Amino acid sequence: MRSWLLHIILNAVAIFVVAALFQAVQIDGVGGALLAAFILSILNAIVRPILVILTLPITILTLGFFLFVVNAITLLLTDAILGTMFEIEGFFTAILAAIVISLLNLILNSFVKK
Repeated sequence: MRSWLLHIILNAVAIFVVAALFQAVQIDGVGGALLAAFILSILNAIVRPILVILTLPITILTLGFFLFVVNAITLLLTDAILGTMFEIEGFFTAILAAIVISLLNLILNSFVKK
């Protein structure tokens, strides 16, 4: 449970940084980032595995790069669920945000595990 909460907090930090980097990504404060991270973690646990299985052939053909598209889809689903609290303008922005969030999570998790 503690690890899951820590993961949500780190994900919220990554979402908040992405919102600061890109004008096309908007979040309503720290509470909005925490809620977006919570919804995103639920979608990553339920929807993402289904999408990964359905897109496995194209993921293999692209050597795994299509997973960024799957991550962008989960971000856009989070946007659709939260409405105006979390806004991403466009699919290309969602792909860029997914890449940055993945990299930030990698960096933040490496600091936490030490």
